[in-house]
Amino acid sequence: MRLIQAVGDDGTRGVIAASDGRANWLTGTSSVYALASDAIAAGRSLADLASQRLGADADLDRLSADGRLLAPIDHADPAHCHLTGTGLTHLGSAEGRDKMHKAAASGDLTDSMRMFLMGVDGGKPAAGDVGVQPEWFYKGDGDSIVPTGRPIPSPAFALDGGEEPEIAGIYLIGPDGTPHRLGFCLANEFSDHVTERGNYLWLAHSKLRHAALGAELLTGPLPADVRGSSRIVRDGQTVWEKPFLSGEANMSHSIANLEHHHFKYAQFRRPGDVHVHFFGTATLSFSDGFAVQPGDQFEIEAAPFTLPLRNTMTVADAVGVTVSAL
Repeated sequence: MRLIQAVGDDGTRGVIAASDGRANWLTGTSSVYALASDAIAAGRSLADLASQRLGADADLDRLSADGRLLAPIDHADPAHCHLTGTGLTHLGSAEGRDKMHKAAASGDLTDSMRMFLMGVDGGKPAAGDVGVQPEWFYKGDGDSIVPTGRPIPSPAFALDGGEEPEIAGIYLIGPDGTPHRLGFCLANEFSDHVTERGNYLWLAHSKLRHAALGAELLTGPLPADVRGSSRIVRDGQTVWEKPFLSGEANMSHSIANLEHHHFKYAQFRRPGDVHVHFFGTATLSFSDGFAVQPGDQFEIEAAPFTLPLRNTMTVADAVGVTVSAL
């Protein structure tokens, strides 16, 4: 089942459940957060609870064309929604990063390649065991989420704004501190690769950007082999395109291992908080030497998701920052 947050004809927001070629508004449900909270309290799955609330038919194509699809998760207080991620998690993901960092490396292997190889050797432990920890980064809070169809802004000070087509996991922390995975969505983990290339210790700076989320929250397990495409459209013409692969068959880490090393920190198990965790990618236009321009549109699509993720890159106005001493 796929869950979609959208704005109805009456201007109020609601949730749509889509499966088997049908899409229905859920009765008495204003948000995925509220639905998930009810599911946790009742000890039921999201899909099970949603199936008991099916109501009027929904026209996803019309809602998409009207720009009324929302992000698949949000929080009433954006500060309680955390955007984080892991890198070097996909087979082949080290190549682009290694090229960026090779010039700064003193030995035969860059730190990026060492990290990648650690994941290949120990990123998929046996059930019940703990594997090697991945690279980890922080992106922002709920205000950094961009729904499909909306512009994705790059800061005026940024040196680059490059797409990163990924799958993200979405989680809600239950009242007892248990992380509950609600499902998965398509994502563009937008980053500044020129800044990162300047010095790998600037990776943290390069990740503090907005990120776009596809409209669909896929409940249940993620298929082991996710295949799609990532493209950039400029003035109506595709100027760059490559296959996009994800799922554990294409990863050096298991999703369970990535989840463990995020939620092992107590501050990430605060009841009521939402987490959006990006699982990484091996597909970047930047690795091919492509330079994105303002006005370019990012397009990401992959089955089993049926709605593409589309966002046009813009550049935000410059903002002066003055620190006032009290």
